Amino acid sequence: MNVIIREFARPDPAVVEGFAGIPTGVVGDCMGRCNSMGADMKPAWPGAKIVGSALTVRTFPADNLMIHKAVTLAKPGDVLVVNAGGYKDYAVFGDLLGLSCKVHEIAGLVLDGATRDAEGMQAIGFPVFARAILPAGPFKDSPGA
Repeated sequence: MNVIIREFARPDPAVVEGFAGIPTGVVGDCMGRCNSMGADMKPAWPGAKIVGSALTVRTFPADNLMIHKAVTLAKPGDVLVVNAGGYKDYAVFGDLLGLSCKVHEIAGLVLDGATRDAEGMQAIGFPVFARAILPAGPFKDSPGA
């Protein structure tokens, strides 16, 4: 069954912005050193930073249809947090989708999977954290949540 939640409560923007100057390690320490990203999660380009409310997405491996939908549902300042199952053989995100995110004022992407076009995303200033960077592109066949 596919579920799309169109509206959800977001934290106060002032609270979110308060995290902008705090190092990620300090935030992790305050959460009991739990729930931080794994060592294989890397920025797609040097210096990438993100702060915002999470809009979560689950995709099928190698498919980005639901990421496209999430872009239309996101509010300015949201961060797309995508569960692509850790799949690293095909990228589900690239600079064209990154440009769409930038136009929609999405703050960035955290991807449990692979991305591509790191140079293009750096050029437009769209921050991405992912498990892998590779050239193989996605499909748009399968629904997600």
